[in-house]
Amino acid sequence: MSNVTTSLPGALCHSALDTLVERGGLTEVTGPDGAPYLPLTSSAFGEPMGVGEARIFTGERIAKAVYVGIVVPQIQMDSHMVFAFTPEGSPVPHFTLDSVHAGGHYAFHLDLIQRVDAGTHMVYNDWAHRPLTETYEAVLANPGYTKAALEPRQLTVMSSWMLASRSTEEAFAELDTPVKSYLDHWFSLLEGEVPADVAADIADTDLVARDARNRGLLFNADVDKVWAQISRLLTEPVAEQIRLLLVDNQLPA
Repeated sequence: MSNVTTSLPGALCHSALDTLVERGGLTEVTGPDGAPYLPLTSSAFGEPMGVGEARIFTGERIAKAVYVGIVVPQIQMDSHMVFAFTPEGSPVPHFTLDSVHAGGHYAFHLDLIQRVDAGTHMVYNDWAHRPLTETYEAVLANPGYTKAALEPRQLTVMSSWMLASRSTEEAFAELDTPVKSYLDHWFSLLEGEVPADVAADIADTDLVARDARNRGLLFNADVDKVWAQISRLLTEPVAEQIRLLLVDNQLPA
């Protein structure tokens, strides 16, 4: 892939990935000869061609991070995604950033994915998400961003502080600030202790079981239609291989 990190979407996502690796003390799980774990190729346009890569990282506070980059000039696709997952039994949300230029449009998705039922755990909400409110509202108020029309089913598996918008090129170039804000808050949760009132608030939640169910829905092809697009581009077996990297913190054998 050429110019992966010099395009606006590539630079934004790789900057976040660099922060995750450096501040989180992550180690990359590589393929043969130190190559990225899963090189991605497509035969959708004739001869097989390299279109991207899936990379895996592991650590302690961050149990697993997965980056997927797909760049296909033929269809004007420049797509980068990173998920950073906390341990299954942790109440700290998962971090995610999607950074895309496709079909002539810029778009992004930024969230800390909650680990408990938000509708019954306000103490948890105030700890895990409320500090993001100023950044969240500033992005919504920026005329350079147009809120994405996501299906209600998708919204149920994300947090109320999720940001998902189309963007002008000028506004997209300003996304470093909100991404840094979300990352800084996330690391403050990751590196700090869980307050006693938060622990008491979520004592009714089986964090491991809920995480498994939530991620099973979050990365479900019936819930998120993006998997159908990836299947058409990379083939269904490869799309499924990528999806399975995301549904839990297990590492490939």
